[in-house]
Amino acid sequence: MAFASVVAHAQSYPAKPVRVVIGGSPGSNADFFFRLVATRMSGILGQQLVADYRPGAGGAIGANLTVKSPPDGYVVMMVAAGFVMNPALTKSLPYDPARDFTALGLVADVPAGLVVHPSLPARNVGQLIAIARAQPGELNFGSAGPGTVSHLAGVLFNLVGKVNTVHVPYKSSAPSLVGLIAGQIAFSFPTVSGAIQHVNSGKLRLLAQTGVKRSLMLKDMPTAQEAGLPGFVVNSGFGYVGPGGMPLVVVENFNGALVKAMQDPLVRKSMIDNGADPVGNTPQQHDAYLKSEVAKWLKVGREAGIKQE
Repeated sequence: MAFASVVAHAQSYPAKPVRVVIGGSPGSNADFFFRLVATRMSGILGQQLVADYRPGAGGAIGANLTVKSPPDGYVVMMVAAGFVMNPALTKSLPYDPARDFTALGLVADVPAGLVVHPSLPARNVGQLIAIARAQPGELNFGSAGPGTVSHLAGVLFNLVGKVNTVHVPYKSSAPSLVGLIAGQIAFSFPTVSGAIQHVNSGKLRLLAQTGVKRSLMLKDMPTAQEAGLPGFVVNSGFGYVGPGGMPLVVVENFNGALVKAMQDPLVRKSMIDNGADPVGNTPQQHDAYLKSEVAKWLKVGREAGIKQE
C-alpha cells in the first residue's frame, strides 16, 4: 500500500510549486539561467518554479540542503561549474556530486575564453605557450578567486601547455576583467559574453574559446583544442539536479518540461546572445556529464598539487 501511494503521488507530479535552490545570489549566472527557463517550465508543468537563494561555499551550502531534501521532486537545484569542481578543492564535502544526486538535465553550456592583454605579443595559443615557456614563472593569469572556473582553467592551462604561469586571484570576475584590461595580468579565462565587448573595442585579444566545440556565438573562433591544446576543455554546465533516488516518473516529467522549454526560439536566442549554448539533454546524458566532470577536475587537482581545504 505504501509503495502504491508513492507511485500515485509521483504520477500526479507536480501537485504544488517546486522549490529551486540557487547556489548564488539574485543576479548570479545560475539565477539568470533559472529565470530564463522558469516561466516556460512552470507553464508546461502547471506549477510554479520558485527560487530559493542559498549562496556560499561555491554552491556547497545549497547542494547540501538539496541532497538532504525528500526525493519527491519538490526541491531541486540549479547547479553551475562549482558543483563538479568542489570535490577537487574541498576534502570535507558532506556529499558526493557524482553519486548522491539525481541528474535532471543540462540547461546550458557556457565556455570561457582565453583572453590576453594586447601588449602581450601573442596572436594565437601557440605563441602564448612559447612566451610562457621562455619566461617560466613570470607570466601571470587572473581569476575570479581561488576555486573558480577561471582559476582551474589556468591550472589546466599550465598542465596541458606544460608551462609555469602564476595565479593572481581577484575577489570576483568583474575586478579580474578590469585587471586584465589594465594590464595588471597577462591573460585570463573570463566568460566570452563578459569579455566580448572589450575584445571588439581592441582592449583585449581573444585567442580561443574553451568549449569542446565552437560556441554558437563565436563560430569563427577556434576552440583551445583546435588551437593546439589537446584535452583543454573548460566550460560551465548549468543544469538541474535533485536528491538521489527520485522516482523515474518525476524525473521524466521534470526533464520533459525542461526539454520543451529549451525548444522555445526566444529562450535559445537569449542564451546564444549571452554566450551560452542551449542544451536540454536527457537525465542519462546529464548524469554522465556530471560524473565525467567530477573525475576530470579531481585529476587536475591531484596533478597540480592543489591542497584540498
